Amino acid sequence: MTFTYYGHSCFAIELPSGERLLFDPFVTPNPRAGGIEVDSIAADYIFISHGHFDHIADAIPIARRTGALVVCSWEISQWLEKQDISNVRPMNTGGTWRAPFGTVYCAVAHHSSGLPDGSYGGNPMGFVVSSPHGTFYYAGDTALTLDMQLLRRRYTLDAAILPIGDNFTMGIEDAVVAAEFLQCSNIIGVHFDTFDLIRIDHQSAIAAFAKHGYTLRLPSVGATIPLLL
Repeated sequence: MTFTYYGHSCFAIELPSGERLLFDPFVTPNPRAGGIEVDSIAADYIFISHGHFDHIADAIPIARRTGALVVCSWEISQWLEKQDISNVRPMNTGGTWRAPFGTVYCAVAHHSSGLPDGSYGGNPMGFVVSSPHGTFYYAGDTALTLDMQLLRRRYTLDAAILPIGDNFTMGIEDAVVAAEFLQCSNIIGVHFDTFDLIRIDHQSAIAAFAKHGYTLRLPSVGATIPLLL
């Protein structure tokens, strides 16, 4: 599996079987993603963790162009359908979808969720994606929560993609605890540096994880790296 980073919390996972899973499309308005051509992004599935503009801004044009199935909350699915995006899979926290490539579990995320037009975006969520190639957790935007400990009872995670920018989500210190709760040592950080309020010191962040035996990777925008260590 590969991880391609498009900036902020937007990334794609490509499975060895060929499926391309795109998460939280936010490219066009992102000042740090100027080198990314949004029309070049391929997707078979689009996952939206919540309705904030910095996670959904490019979802409609990419869904229209690719015909990808959009996986999101019920409320976001209704908002999309009003804009002629009908290939949707509504879900909610605690639910599992047996997808063609494996399973998708909707995990609790402690955050908020309002859509760009001001309407309610439903419960924010994270996703645990399990396939024959491995299992990873994308936390979405969230605070540290004890619910993360429950995930390790159900899944052995090969990778966890965590927000680390602080202010709006977990910061470094809480994200280290999240890695402990998840019992996952392979961490990829997202939701950092895009705006002044979420800038981080990269070396300090990497060192904080390393102190506890965890590997934190902070890919540059446009980079493709192996998801698994």
